[in-house]
Amino acid sequence: MEIVPITTNYFFEVNSYLIKTDKGCYLIDTGMKKKRRQLENELEKAACKPGDLKLIIITHGHFDHVGNVAYLRDRYGAKVAMHREDTRMIESGDMFIDTKGGILTGIIGVLMKLFSLGEFERFTPDIYLEDNQDLSEYGLPAIIIHTPGHSKGSISILTEEGDLFCGDIYDNAKKPEKNSLVDDRVAFENSVKKLRKLNLLMIYPGHGNPFNMEELSD
Repeated sequence: MEIVPITTNYFFEVNSYLIKTDKGCYLIDTGMKKKRRQLENELEKAACKPGDLKLIIITHGHFDHVGNVAYLRDRYGAKVAMHREDTRMIESGDMFIDTKGGILTGIIGVLMKLFSLGEFERFTPDIYLEDNQDLSEYGLPAIIIHTPGHSKGSISILTEEGDLFCGDIYDNAKKPEKNSLVDDRVAFENSVKKLRKLNLLMIYPGHGNPFNMEELSD
């Protein structure tokens, strides 16, 4: 298994991760629509061609992670998988539709409209993922862990080697830490506790560089 990090930048950095196995390629998250060409270039560099991409896995429904899902599904012929709880976001095009709101949410909403950050083609997933679901049936030796809190449908993907793709549960903008943008604090902290109980090696966050689990301070 080979992990290829793909970082795109439009006002802020967003990570996608291409996993290459002998069964094919698997893409975790797709970045923002405005950086589509950069993402495609990176897939080409990694020798991932149309027909090679077996599955697009979405960690959660926010615009910076789903911006190229519909396009890539059509171009590469891949299935799209995500948790059912974030479906309303991507079908409506409104990432705040199921949030509890608040001042921070309002500020982000204004910035998104001002800079047209939240643009993406709406879509419906092909596969709905559940907690503890084994992805081996799709050729990827990994399981799904439902980790709500940042959003209702946030998931993490844990490979058999102990690599965790955590979406926005953790980030590493300045240092490895819990994400500060939380919709449901109780659910979020329970998700963190859940991950802490696992035997994890490397963490691959949605924003910032990958890091070792031991680098987390809390």
